[in-house]
Amino acid sequence: MDTRFDYHNNAVAAKFSKYVFSAGKVVNDSPLPATTQELVALRVSQINGCSVCVDMHTKEAAHRGETSVRLNLVAAWREATVFTDAERAALELAEQGTRVADAAGGVTDEAWANAAKHYDEDQLAALVSLVAIMNTVNRLNIITQQPAGAYQPGQWG
Repeated sequence: MDTRFDYHNNAVAAKFSKYVFSAGKVVNDSPLPATTQELVALRVSQINGCSVCVDMHTKEAAHRGETSVRLNLVAAWREATVFTDAERAALELAEQGTRVADAAGGVTDEAWANAAKHYDEDQLAALVSLVAIMNTVNRLNIITQQPAGAYQPGQWG
């Protein structure tokens, strides 16, 4: 697959990306656990079919010590026993927040209440922001057909 557009070398696209990645840094620096951040980023990217983000977040999580068992089971987290209740709540919120067109109403009150049992307001703000950022970045990569496979952990800072 050939990329349609290199948005890193276009002035408008690079400026836009800079702001999106700055917003991502706010989430990275938040009190939302880094493990949860990677699991959520991976799951959102799987749902959207963003291969470059699946590549990146799988490698970043593994580099930070995440096990291959948990990474391999993210797509089937409901049936897996390797995730904490908090991680499961975050993954549910992320799925519903990503599939808003499919969910006829977006995130349910039950999913929100479950996430709120495990995360404080700052963590919830980071979680919601992460879902929004990942959906944005996934779409940028999918629309421009960014290729996957070459990402190295730490490549983007």
